[in-house]
Amino acid sequence: MTAAPMPEMPPTPEKRPWFVPPAEGFTAEDLDHIPELPRHTELIDGSLVFVSPQANFHTMVISLLESVLRGLAPGHLRVRREMTVTLGKRQRPEPDLVVVRAEEALDTTKTSFQPSDVVLAVEVVSPDSEVRDRERKPQLYAAAGIAHFWRVENAEGRPTIYVYELDPANNAYSLTGIHHDLLKLTVPFDIDIDLTQMDRI
Repeated sequence: MTAAPMPEMPPTPEKRPWFVPPAEGFTAEDLDHIPELPRHTELIDGSLVFVSPQANFHTMVISLLESVLRGLAPGHLRVRREMTVTLGKRQRPEPDLVVVRAEEALDTTKTSFQPSDVVLAVEVVSPDSEVRDRERKPQLYAAAGIAHFWRVENAEGRPTIYVYELDPANNAYSLTGIHHDLLKLTVPFDIDIDLTQMDRI
């Protein structure tokens, strides 16, 4: 029996089946043109990454952080969720939360932010994204020059937040603190969050 030949891949992203990647991998621009792409699809190293259904912990933590950060952020900054950041030609992750410069956040035509727009990126670790959230994404955010990164872990149903700051000498993050019940910081702005309030979200 002879296998049927593979169909030729259309040359343009608009006509290319989204599940058949080009030889060189997908690009950040492709993400805006691939038809029927699942929500929250990310691009990491030229490959599409699909998000699994999230546990309630994930939703509760993001809701708490988003709500409090919106109230604390100074006027030149805004808090956004469910927006990708284009870090390079083949890198377009979607942090769980970002704090971005207001002039960029208020552009209603944007489908992705640039790393220069982003002051803080936040990732809530899920079982299916542990390696990406703990290793690959922080590497990418740091290399792109995003000054602040938080990683949120589920510690028996309670959030533990690992806070990182960019060392500009080597474009890598340094851990500046681990926070359990209270997140109190002075950068990127004054932040005081009672993490035990997550149950009230």
